[in-house]
Amino acid sequence: MKRPAYEPILITDARRSQHDELHGRMVRYVVMMGIRTVCLVVGAILVTVDAPLLWLWLPLCAVGAILLPWLAVLLANDGPPKEENRLRVKLGIGRRKLAAQPPPRTLATEEEPRVIDLEP
Repeated sequence: MKRPAYEPILITDARRSQHDELHGRMVRYVVMMGIRTVCLVVGAILVTVDAPLLWLWLPLCAVGAILLPWLAVLLANDGPPKEENRLRVKLGIGRRKLAAQPPPRTLATEEEPRVIDLEP
């Protein structure tokens, strides 16, 4: 008996399910916001106890408390790459290979271009 003429689907090419993808993004968001909460609490504790090296730790906590929400939202809203980009990455077609291709050919004209002169 002949085998079917179609190509089997490899498990490495299968996309993650939408539920798994959403769950992963939610977990990443919660972890980042948890780190932000720790930065806020540690910053408040450092200020109240007048800790040594306060000039070093307080800006680090402030940067964590300010930048992490922004990064968490960006990463939570990030979805999987589009199918056309997945294919390009899979085939190794990057900017360098696309730039190496010659530009599309244009129609060549045999006649001289017309020049309109405004002076009489």
